Amino acid sequence: MSIASVDTLRRVDAGAPAPVLLTVEEAAYCLRIGRTTCFGLIRTGELESLLVGGLRRVPADAPAAYLARRRAEQRAA
Repeated sequence: MSIASVDTLRRVDAGAPAPVLLTVEEAAYCLRIGRTTCFGLIRTGELESLLVGGLRRVPADAPAAYLARRRAEQRAA
């Protein structure tokens, strides 16, 4: 992930709306996993994503939903 993308995630502008969609790299950064692992989660359907004009994007709430499912699975095990 580029420094600019990381800075974008860390920056909190009071007047700026929260992002609705994340790049795969941004989603991977949020989950603290690698880009390849993130694409693997998308490929298996574990992490929600969609195509927007040919670009793969992850809804901003999808990383948290993935984490919640994983935590529930581990509690049940």
